[in-house]
Formats: sequence, C-alpha cells, structure tokens
Amino acid sequence: MGFEDIDDFPIHWTDHEDIAMKLYERFGDDFGESKIYRIRFTDLLSWILEIDNFEGTRDQSSESHLELIQAKWVYEWRDNQ
Repeated sequence: MGFEDIDDFPIHWTDHEDIAMKLYERFGDDFGESKIYRIRFTDLLSWILEIDNFEGTRDQSSESHLELIQAKWVYEWRDNQ
C-alpha cells in the first residue's frame, strides 16, 4: 500500500497554506513580500482557480480568504529566502 502524492488531494478555500505553497511553486521569487501584498485580488483569484486539484469556486471566495492566502504566501516566500 503506497502513499498518495500530496498533489492528488483536493484543495479547498480553507487550505490557505496549501494554496500559498502552490502559488510559490508557480511564481517562485518573481513575487517578493511587497509585490505579493500589491497583487490585485482579481488576479490572485484567477491564479488560485487555475491550481490543479483546486475544488473551490469563484463564488465561494471571500476577501478574508484572499488576505489569508496572501499572508501565507509571504511566509512561504520568507521561508525560502
């Protein structure tokens, strides 16, 4: 019996850290802390909806989810510096 790849698990709006990790994997160091906090929510929302295995919808998003994802993305970026 093997372990499932973490990338096979569904990602939901409440999985802020997982979403942030996926965004960091996608953009790497192209976005530093100040640039992450200046991303328009419309762009952030589009990028999140493009994540493989993301099962949330545009209608389920909220400003608080997007703010938390931004903060977690900054922490992920800092951890990799």
